[in-house]
Amino acid sequence: MGMLKEFKEFATKGNVMDLVVAVIIGGAFGVIITALTDKILMPILGSFIGQSFESLSTNVNGVVIQYGAFIQAIINFLLIVFSLFILIKGMNSSKKKKEETQPAPAEPSSTDKLLMEIRDALKK
Repeated sequence: MGMLKEFKEFATKGNVMDLVVAVIIGGAFGVIITALTDKILMPILGSFIGQSFESLSTNVNGVVIQYGAFIQAIINFLLIVFSLFILIKGMNSSKKKKEETQPAPAEPSSTDKLLMEIRDALKK
């Protein structure tokens, strides 16, 4: 029974829950970018070459190598990485602005300073 309680404490910690939310949002974000790549960008690029990118392939000794699908996956990956870069850059700049606008911590009052000196003297 102790292991179950320990697992429950672990699973309900803030960091684990944040990670779960991040993974779910990341998965949904990946689906959106994949749809953008597959349904919008690749057909536009395919219209310039006269055929679907996904259908680009070559036959080597009876084995079909679908390099068009590979190129499509690379473009999909690059779009996800670039989008995450822009997102994180925006979050970091907003965090930096928030830190700049926060007031500096107040200096201790003269009474607090005096009490700290007395405490330090008593320690000696």
